[in-house]
Amino acid sequence: MFKFVKVLPLALLVLFVSACSSVKLDDANGVAEVNAGGSMTYDPISDPKSSVYGKRSIYFEFDSYTVDPKYVSTISAHASYLKSFQKQKASVIIQGNTDDRGTAEYNLALGQKRSEAVKKALVAQGVSESQLEAVSFGKEKPADPAQTEAAFKENRRADFVYR
Repeated sequence: MFKFVKVLPLALLVLFVSACSSVKLDDANGVAEVNAGGSMTYDPISDPKSSVYGKRSIYFEFDSYTVDPKYVSTISAHASYLKSFQKQKASVIIQGNTDDRGTAEYNLALGQKRSEAVKKALVAQGVSESQLEAVSFGKEKPADPAQTEAAFKENRRADFVYR
């Protein structure tokens, strides 16, 4: 009986340790990321099948900050994304840009008007202003540095930059 009492704690310890070794505690590769709501995390910005994937710019005519009606669906898609991920604190910086014609001051002001026009369109579709920031780079961040009309068109834009 005395030997049994000595061996019993040792046997229980071996059983306990072997049972713990069969549980994987940090298998991150096979586990889907889960948010606080209990559903799987999905980010349409990174999904090529999403309506917002790859549509990160709104283009403007020369010396204009009026949003062309052909971009309504792009703005609407970004508005839907921002509204659906508001609790996860999805937010965007709208960066206004211009071509390099005009003074630096003029282009900074025009870039700001462009970013504000896109922000206003998003707010009109129900996006919270706390999710939006409008800034201007003027002519300082060209998409295409060439001095052609095609390059100028590429540079007259407002970009969505998610953070």
